[in-house]
Amino acid sequence: MVNMKGKKVLVTGSSGFIGSHLAEELVKQGAIVRAFVHYNSRNSYGNLELLDPEIFKNLEIITGDIIDPFFVEKAVSGCSIVFHLAALIAIPYSYIAPHCYVATNISGTLNIMEACLKGGVEKVIHTSTSETYGTARYTPIDEEHPMQGQSPYSASKIGADKIAESFHLSFNLPVATIRPFNTYGPRQSARAVIPAIISQALAGDEIKLGSLDPVRDFTYVKDTARGFIAVAQSGDTTGKVTNVGTGKAITIGNLANIIIRIIGGNKRIITDKQRIRPGKSEVMELLCNNKKAKERAGWEPQYSIEDGLTETVEFIRCHQYLYKPDIYNV
Repeated sequence: MVNMKGKKVLVTGSSGFIGSHLAEELVKQGAIVRAFVHYNSRNSYGNLELLDPEIFKNLEIITGDIIDPFFVEKAVSGCSIVFHLAALIAIPYSYIAPHCYVATNISGTLNIMEACLKGGVEKVIHTSTSETYGTARYTPIDEEHPMQGQSPYSASKIGADKIAESFHLSFNLPVATIRPFNTYGPRQSARAVIPAIISQALAGDEIKLGSLDPVRDFTYVKDTARGFIAVAQSGDTTGKVTNVGTGKAITIGNLANIIIRIIGGNKRIITDKQRIRPGKSEVMELLCNNKKAKERAGWEPQYSIEDGLTETVEFIRCHQYLYKPDIYNV
């Protein structure tokens, strides 16, 4: 098993939700972390700015764009391990701007793979998503389940996954693909369902949601971050896809009821038509088969849904200024 202490690692998408937690955990494990942040004129480092100052000061932050191959090559230079998380991820926005998803998710991944091949990195951990499976043909979903692009987002991630796969098969690049199921926790934006529910419940008595019937496997972000590192450390994940999820699923409606119970008070759930995805695009059930993660990487979740939601509620309660509960965040 690879020890992260002293390893020079790059985390793309480090200013994002999962990326910030991964960067944090890598620093705690003694890695030398280069955090790749999407350039913006305000020099905002996103979620990294919410880290403990003792963690933050140990990051080497660089700003650029994943679609610029020259910058990506510089970002990868000197790194032993690359965690590639940079992506456009919001499904509703992919209906509006599909070209951006192809440019960022597919071309950006190509740039990473080219740079890693040129730089001779020891291992690349490419981030997939359970959305690539589409609506389940069987559950729990294992890594052999067929893929289906039910949204421009999921189609772009399928393309990115195949780019990563091709660099392993064609050039023997040591790529491991991690496929997280629905991750939640502190710092997640309100474009995701759990912070959308929590922020509305804290702000008032009405919670606007789309369909309450979809079933999801929600994994707490600290477990997901550990999953990334476990996949990186294992020699048995290279050239393979590894699912990371709890193996337990819940409907959106039941999820909302648990959150209401944790927060307390009388809350009404209201159906908001603009939040309902097109029928053929909605993925109705995602439930992870995490057997391979346990076998290959020794990973399994540690947080229950109740414990994870309690920590998430507390974070959002203390950071309500980050959320806009009165609008539909896409």
